[in-house]
Amino acid sequence: MPKKEIARLLVGFRQFRNQAYKEGSPYLQLTNGWQGPKTLIIGCSDSRVDPAQLASASPGDLFIVRNVANLVPPFEPDGGRHGVSAAIEFAVVNLKVENIIVLGHRQCGGIRALLFPEETKAGGFVRQWVAIADRAKERALAAVGGGDQGALWRQCELESIRISIENLKSFPFVNEAISQNKLLLAGIYFDLENGDLLELNDADGTYSSFQI
Repeated sequence: MPKKEIARLLVGFRQFRNQAYKEGSPYLQLTNGWQGPKTLIIGCSDSRVDPAQLASASPGDLFIVRNVANLVPPFEPDGGRHGVSAAIEFAVVNLKVENIIVLGHRQCGGIRALLFPEETKAGGFVRQWVAIADRAKERALAAVGGGDQGALWRQCELESIRISIENLKSFPFVNEAISQNKLLLAGIYFDLENGDLLELNDADGTYSSFQI
């Protein structure tokens, strides 16, 4: 990282510290070793799509997991290192969040890598990870065909949220919390080109705009 970028980040941190740690700041209440967010957001690593910024959330409001293409793997208790699954378990079992939101977005590079791996020069780690959404690719192709890359890309972004919601339901502790009416799952799509939010209707797989 260029030195000027490090310096810029340090200046930003100094501004944060001066505000967050001044006497009487609500942030100091979060340093007592306890957190109680009500919502887990599974978002994308994309630098343009910060869940806390989009929600104008305060520190402590959200438990956030970010990865390439905001994907949720299926429940696989195989002893492997499953960072996203561990975060979901911690949020549901330990923090007892009341909501899980899968936050997808327009112009997702991970979904583009799924659709066009050669064109995007997707490496082995990326290809293996985004393969979680192979069914989304199949559904998108069936829905819009492959003639219009832009339409296919967007449709696959939408379908991938559905896949992640389906995979969330494969976790026993998630299903238990849902059955006890203690947990709600939601799929949200951020159209960063237009500044719109769409909500997934889990019953029929359609999306509708939030009235904000």
